[in-house]
Amino acid sequence: MRKLRRFLAMLVAAVLLAAALGTLVPRPLWPAAMAGGEGARHILVLKNPIHTDIAIPVDDGVRRRFHFLADAGLPADAPAARYLVFGWGGRAFYLETPTWSELKAVPVLKALTLDASVMHVDIVGAIAEAHPDVAGFDIDEQHFSALLDYIAASFRQGPEGPIAIDNAGYSSFDRFYEANSHFNALIGCNTWTAAALRTAGLRTGWWNPLPVSLEVSMRLYN
Repeated sequence: MRKLRRFLAMLVAAVLLAAALGTLVPRPLWPAAMAGGEGARHILVLKNPIHTDIAIPVDDGVRRRFHFLADAGLPADAPAARYLVFGWGGRAFYLETPTWSELKAVPVLKALTLDASVMHVDIVGAIAEAHPDVAGFDIDEQHFSALLDYIAASFRQGPEGPIAIDNAGYSSFDRFYEANSHFNALIGCNTWTAAALRTAGLRTGWWNPLPVSLEVSMRLYN
């Protein structure tokens, strides 16, 4: 029993050390060069205690890029639509846990081990950037395009484009789609967000498994 406790203590210490180093060591080590003279795009990172999303401001080009949303009935063309909010996550947890009161053991177990992944898209109006769970970043046009490429590549494609999951959504303003890659506790929703932000020319930590870790890294290096 003593050996087991010692092993568990060492395991916890190793995870905490990895999380600390993952937060404090920047990735990439050196800032990416921004293309000059092309204007800035402003994106938002949204967080809750366990999850992060990326909010992309809606314009005609973004609507065309993600035209499959309107084709599927989502009101991306609505005058009140200001942002498309994208997130990647574990299939079971995302689909079966719309609220904390509906938390179940099986989705949690899959999230901690291995699960298929989904993309979640939400169409929202104005977002108060002063809110503590919202952070804004300016990126140039070239990196904005690269970010859209990264997001689009996360959707699993079928014969007719991204594969919508039937009857999956929290409201009439959001939809779930099948995604590429698998989800686990080490490579999860927040590491997806971090990778997307690096594609956008921003710096994250080397490993950001939690929103608070990503938030600290982004504040330190951007």
